[in-house]
Amino acid sequence: MGEILVEVATDVAFGHGVPAQLGISGDALNVAAAAAAAGARTGLLAVLTDDDLGQAIAARIRELGISDELLTFRTGQQGVYLVHCDPDGQREFSYARSSSVGSTLGPDDVDPAVVSAAGAVIAGGIACAISASSRAAVLKAAASAGRFVFDPNFRPRLTSVEEATAVLAELAPRTFLVTPSFPGETSALLGCASPKEAAAKLRSLGAANVAVTCGAEGIQLESEHDSSWVDAIPAPSVVDQTGAGDAFVGTLTARMVLGDGLPDAARYGAAAASLVVGGKGGTGFIPTFEQTRTHALRTPEGELSSHA
Repeated sequence: MGEILVEVATDVAFGHGVPAQLGISGDALNVAAAAAAAGARTGLLAVLTDDDLGQAIAARIRELGISDELLTFRTGQQGVYLVHCDPDGQREFSYARSSSVGSTLGPDDVDPAVVSAAGAVIAGGIACAISASSRAAVLKAAASAGRFVFDPNFRPRLTSVEEATAVLAELAPRTFLVTPSFPGETSALLGCASPKEAAAKLRSLGAANVAVTCGAEGIQLESEHDSSWVDAIPAPSVVDQTGAGDAFVGTLTARMVLGDGLPDAARYGAAAASLVVGGKGGTGFIPTFEQTRTHALRTPEGELSSHA
């Protein structure tokens, strides 16, 4: 659940007349696309404009294998962001999303029966930051979900450290899985200097499972019965890093719902994340699960793991 955005991407500095590529993105869509590709039956709870643009976005959502049954259409302004990516995939963003139609998502849009029946419900800190009504919708979903997954996704342009910290503390006891990033989010929101310290703190706050993502290094996992480390998987190519973290969250959650244990699911998530950066835009390249699985089973030297 969350906000869907129109994406305008360019490889050169922003300016009049520069070539750009249109896309559909936003953390919620990126997560949903990854979950669907990983084999889960996936729906997207979001609000779109009730015009041709909204219908075009809905068509792209269906194209990605995501159900449109939970979409709502309202009169309003579609959120947009511009992104400039350099040859190494580093990004510079500019947003036009204030009072967007996506931010009108509210508690009345959350059906407790649908939420409780889902194998998992995923939401992020961005959905909590864009409006009070959207934050209330996330809280309602967390209270109803059997498995609630929360990605803090802290964005200083959208919310303060104090507000984001309060949201994380409120949601942690309700989470099946929380996925903060190190060092940015773990330092700002938890005051922790190491991935293990952050994972332990979130467990003490009530989170059932924690996956602390550490960029190109790997992922620190913590659960009631296990503490382990999963190495990152090198990307075959890097075009645009947009959506890598979302691909990790969506794939990890989908695979756990489908029966994989946390370490295996996290390995698949790491593999998906390292593949999506080879495409342009948040949903420019969504690997199939067979592609993800094959990539996950490869060692850094390129050979299949013996425990495949």
